[in-house]
Amino acid sequence: MRYATVLARGNRRHIRLIEIRFMSLLRFDPSGSIDPDFGITQDQIDGLAETLDSLRQEMVVSDRQQYESGNVPSEKQPLDARFFWLPEEQLAAYESDRQGSELGRIFRVANGMHDEIDAVVVLGIGGSYMGARAMMEACCDPYHNELTRGDRGSKPRLYFEGNNVDNDASAALLCRLAAGGYGDSEAEKRFAIVVISKSGGTMETAVAFRQFLAALESSLGGDAGKHLGRLVIPVTGASGKLQDLATEIGCNEIFSVPDGVGGRFSVLSSVGLMPAAFLGLDCIKLLEGAVAMNEHFINTDYADNVVLQYVAVNHLLSQRRDKSIRVMSVWSKALESVGLWYDQLLAESNGKQGLGVTPLTTVNTRDLHSRHQQHQQGANDKVFNNVFVDSYRCDPLSVGSSARNQDTLNDIADKTLPDIMDAAIRGTNEALHADGRPTTNIILPQIDTHVLGQLFQMLMIATVIEGRLLGVNPYGQPGVEQYKKNMNKNLGRA
Repeated sequence: MRYATVLARGNRRHIRLIEIRFMSLLRFDPSGSIDPDFGITQDQIDGLAETLDSLRQEMVVSDRQQYESGNVPSEKQPLDARFFWLPEEQLAAYESDRQGSELGRIFRVANGMHDEIDAVVVLGIGGSYMGARAMMEACCDPYHNELTRGDRGSKPRLYFEGNNVDNDASAALLCRLAAGGYGDSEAEKRFAIVVISKSGGTMETAVAFRQFLAALESSLGGDAGKHLGRLVIPVTGASGKLQDLATEIGCNEIFSVPDGVGGRFSVLSSVGLMPAAFLGLDCIKLLEGAVAMNEHFINTDYADNVVLQYVAVNHLLSQRRDKSIRVMSVWSKALESVGLWYDQLLAESNGKQGLGVTPLTTVNTRDLHSRHQQHQQGANDKVFNNVFVDSYRCDPLSVGSSARNQDTLNDIADKTLPDIMDAAIRGTNEALHADGRPTTNIILPQIDTHVLGQLFQMLMIATVIEGRLLGVNPYGQPGVEQYKKNMNKNLGRA
């Protein structure tokens, strides 16, 4: 097993004394898009090498120098580039100070509350909750919240709200939290709140926090003064409405949304790590996976660089073949929310100035029976980026033999669900190619936090590089800010 980590600073390479376990990296196979009739050519991909190498250098060297010096050109404002080197920063801080670092504090809070609560509600919208939800669905038992406390290893049930203003959904969750767990212990009668908002001014989250805070305080009764400050865990900016409210409540710990990290790029900060730690997920491996992807992106030649090849192929298909819809086709239910997280990342980052593709997530084979007819023979304006997994967590389930063969499945009795999935993946790609539809494959070795860290970081880097290639600033979200202003105006607020 090899150990190393590398961080680019200027034109020099600095080796840090942190042990990073190098595990299998995800892979990218663009061969289903390399076709002169319906896709792109290898020469076209090779022709982007110099441009993308230059953009890589800009991201690795120039962005950091400009960010740290404060000398950011006007066309690059805002420059929320810190997400790129944040994983190395966090691991270095944790290595230096296990207790006082933010990662150490996260572990202390999450691990210290397992015996006191049975549920956590995460309040946040957009990038403030989507990464955490993606990690939960990818890494936890699909029925985690339905398991007994013992079967969960005392890890809490986790719920998400504050991402909408849906009256019935909020009311139902308030009732569910009031009902408690599946046993009679004191812990199963109590829940905690993780509220995530950099400013505290986002309407959906702020309203939800007021409502769920009132419910939590009421549930604590006479013990509210003793427990409320521990059971409310804010993740916010250094100043703002939520910071002020957390101070008023007397929260024991307040975690930071780091400066220079936009909401949709915050999954590997406290925004994603705090909920992940409550679930007992391996946050160190998550960050190590991101570091491994950074190392690959910085040092691997263009032809073998999964980030740059992903950008090149998808960008060329949008520009030369008018593929204005980018479908992330995930072949595991566990990855659906990863796709939805990427939808938001790509749409808000690069959907500007009349540019950018429209992202769309599908889950197969489920959606082959709902969307595929249109994808196969409708408007030819899509590229399909398949995401599938080499290795499953559970033992393969066989079809099995039966004396009741009216379903005529005995001929494949020895086949397993992974066998059928593999046949479906290959069959779908073949059908799409026959109708002139390009595909690519992102292959994950397995689903765990290390691989998720790789995937999150790959897609965030790729989004920034492609935004620069389009000529838009991938940071900032001016369109979203306008809807917020209009909503407040319609509520009669200044």
